[in-house]
Amino acid sequence: MSDNKAEAWLAQHPEIDSIFACVCDLNGTMRGKRVPVDQVSKVVEGGLRMPLSIVGMDIWGEDVENSELVFETGDSDGLCDFTGRPLMPITWTSRPTALAMLWMRQEDGTPFPGDPRRALARVAEQYKERGLTPVVATELEFYLVDPSEDHPQAPRSPVTGKRLESDGALSLDELQHFDEFLNDVYDACELQGIPADAAISENGAGQFEINMHHVADPLRAADDAVLFKRLVRGIARKHGFAATFMAKPYGDLSGSGFHVHFSLVDENGVNVFDNGGDEGTPLLLNAVAGLLATMQQNTLTFAPHENSYRRLLPGAHAPTNVAWGYENRTAAIRIPGGSPKARRIEHRVAGADANPYLVLASILGGALIGIENDMEPAAPITGDAYSMKLDNLPLDWATAIDAFRKGADVPSIFSNRLQTMLVECKMQELRKFARHVTNFEYDSYLEVV
Repeated sequence: MSDNKAEAWLAQHPEIDSIFACVCDLNGTMRGKRVPVDQVSKVVEGGLRMPLSIVGMDIWGEDVENSELVFETGDSDGLCDFTGRPLMPITWTSRPTALAMLWMRQEDGTPFPGDPRRALARVAEQYKERGLTPVVATELEFYLVDPSEDHPQAPRSPVTGKRLESDGALSLDELQHFDEFLNDVYDACELQGIPADAAISENGAGQFEINMHHVADPLRAADDAVLFKRLVRGIARKHGFAATFMAKPYGDLSGSGFHVHFSLVDENGVNVFDNGGDEGTPLLLNAVAGLLATMQQNTLTFAPHENSYRRLLPGAHAPTNVAWGYENRTAAIRIPGGSPKARRIEHRVAGADANPYLVLASILGGALIGIENDMEPAAPITGDAYSMKLDNLPLDWATAIDAFRKGADVPSIFSNRLQTMLVECKMQELRKFARHVTNFEYDSYLEVV
């Protein structure tokens, strides 16, 4: 969007008097500034400056201790480039505002390698050099919860006033009870150019899933997911709820996943995974092999938080093993059935709490490693992957951090800068969680041991 186009857009939206100019940090949190609309030229022409360290803050918005970005460089600024996505109206705030998506470059003009959006752009460019384009669709699950409680509880139905108590998988009644909320979500998605598709009620009380249409642009798909999460949280508050994308907000209910579907098309728009049959092309098998080979190393990007590993516990109906299969939802990698023209890979590991840019970079980067090295996967599994003796994903946060730090393939996907920043950020968060004693520990041990 040029300066002239931005001015024209604002002329069509005279009610807007401020713009949120934001970058996405490693945790998937939008951070930035609120600026008056008369500074729109500065926003779209790359004139805004923010500290480079802003993308590496921990989940509480604190600088990482001893980070070289803070202390060795004097917490230097970077330049904020406009990503080109048009300004987007925000309709759920007390006054109408707009959001501008930015990403960061260094003072010398080069892209900042610690920016998660830059990491995905780097992977997408590698596909482009091979004459391939990833076509990506995402599925995001979330819970609506009662914001009046200290701990999450299912919301009350706007129709009956009663708190939801039972699981409502594919319940039409639950969808209809929350019809006004969902209508506002879809309206906001349309205004922001987010290609929202089907909505379903999921397995947990107050849990929903909204799918996105496939788009032939992985950066756009990740942008959509980041914007969608923020949009859902904002509209939920407008309707008196809170929305959470925590991977496992309830210990005894289903977790929330972030499933990614992708295929690859060549310069003629032909799906290179399609061989006319169910099994897919050798290129599809190469991609699957790369995903399996890099899955343990990259688990930190799929499960980045302490709570993430409650979803990945054995028996919790989320992948815990390194496995793939045809039309098998117990496997981490699923090849869906249907028309061969739509042959694709579904990656089922990531939680809804993950950063979409890092998730897509890990998936597409891992697949590319398999393609470039002509890798072959083990035989696909049949039956229940949960009950099989297979290689495990890291089942705790510390192990996942260490696997990402030591991963031999990680530098092929992520810059050294981002790898270091993410490890340092997660180690700081891990240390803080380790010092926090929970009420459950007091209840279990205080006067017993």
